[in-house]
Amino acid sequence: MGAMGSKAQYTDGYWWSNDGLRLHYRDYPGDKSRPPILCIPGLTRNARDFEHVAARLAGDWRVICVDLRGRGESAYAKDPMTYVPLTYVQDLEALLAELKIKKFVSIGTSLGGLVTMLMAGLKPGRIVGALLNDIGPVVEEKGLERIRTTVGRTHSWPTWVHAARDLGETQAVVYPSYKLEDWITYAKRVCRLTAQGRIVLDYDMQISEPMKLAAEPYDLWPAYEALGTAPVAILRGGLSDLLAEATAKEMARRLPHARLTTISGVGHAPALNEPSATRALGALLKAVMA
Repeated sequence: MGAMGSKAQYTDGYWWSNDGLRLHYRDYPGDKSRPPILCIPGLTRNARDFEHVAARLAGDWRVICVDLRGRGESAYAKDPMTYVPLTYVQDLEALLAELKIKKFVSIGTSLGGLVTMLMAGLKPGRIVGALLNDIGPVVEEKGLERIRTTVGRTHSWPTWVHAARDLGETQAVVYPSYKLEDWITYAKRVCRLTAQGRIVLDYDMQISEPMKLAAEPYDLWPAYEALGTAPVAILRGGLSDLLAEATAKEMARRLPHARLTTISGVGHAPALNEPSATRALGALLKAVMA
């Protein structure tokens, strides 16, 4: 575990979306002979979510952690209706084109996993391995409802401890075993300090706007199945309210090299530093290199 505390070195990269937004990613250097790893965060999260993943893998693998539009250091969209998966896919297509990346491994948490599936459906064969973190082609209404009620609510706190305690109360169902210091680490991932010295959530509150519309559900199974023969690690939080156990098992059944790992004692979504998550990712990358 020794290297975990050390901050892996990265450079900040920027690219432009088709509609003129300046978007940000962290680029951790690694072995150029291997396909790069693209880390795509969940709805309200950002590139910092993958700090510990990058700390473990950088050097051996090039790890690219993106801030989707409206999050972290990426620009906020002028039109909130662009905060939808198909636009995120277009944004990432622009990044892949700019970096001349033909094949890659995708690590997608929640929304990031939906984006991964859509990208697989768009161009089968270029995702050479995927980790889908607590997400599948079918999402549970109960989990969606919980997300709808919390996303886009403005919060502000005077100190990191205040933020940590508050987030710890609202998110206790997700990480029941977390202590205060875990919540402080969590707060520093999901929040930022304003010029006024307040701590706020690090995303555009408008990302919740498209969720208020009754969207036509589209069938994501074909997109998921487009991952084909690539190794796929499906992670499910044992307490998840978004990915049902039955869906996760069906995902494992439908693709030849998909493996399901349940992360016990965690809800939506695993933080990816749990021992069983670390092992699943290690096994995935070993399969990619096989």
